[in-house]
Amino acid sequence: MKITILNGDLNPTTNSFSRKVEAYVEELRKSNRVDLFTLAQMDLHYCTGCWSCWWKTPGECAINDDAEIIFRSVINSDLVIFASPLIAGFPSSALKKIMDRLIVLLHPYIEIVNGECHHRKRYEKYPNLGLILEKEPDTDDEDIKLVKDIFDRLAINFHSKLVFVKMIDEVTKLDFVIMEEVRNDEKI
Repeated sequence: MKITILNGDLNPTTNSFSRKVEAYVEELRKSNRVDLFTLAQMDLHYCTGCWSCWWKTPGECAINDDAEIIFRSVINSDLVIFASPLIAGFPSSALKKIMDRLIVLLHPYIEIVNGECHHRKRYEKYPNLGLILEKEPDTDDEDIKLVKDIFDRLAINFHSKLVFVKMIDEVTKLDFVIMEEVRNDEKI
């Protein structure tokens, strides 16, 4: 299975979160192809909302930065894992930055899905999504539910499904069984 992991840790060289993500990646690489992107160490810019990726250069962002390699990895994956410590109750700005930029992978045209307007697919296949978070000291269940809801909505827009939400300290060998389930059933 092809997995892309987007690590949104803003301090990857000093936080234990990134070390835990890297250990997780090592384990995943034993039976999967894994691309790990540590976003804080990449040249990534915010989406400007110019719509060039829809009208001028369909499917290609006008911003010349490292995002292009992420786009290619994401769309060619079976699973994309968003990973981030929570900051003020939300994933990091680095993760949000690339989430916004993924709009390049969709058409500007709209279709109705479950009574809601959503972008049409640009590609035939989209990856499932996973989410790994690190709680803050005051994180509660409502905070986690809000973040999960955001990624559930992203999954709908991405013609996909959020297949798991885990806290970084809860990532265990069991998760590798989940990966096998994702591999054996393309759309859980």
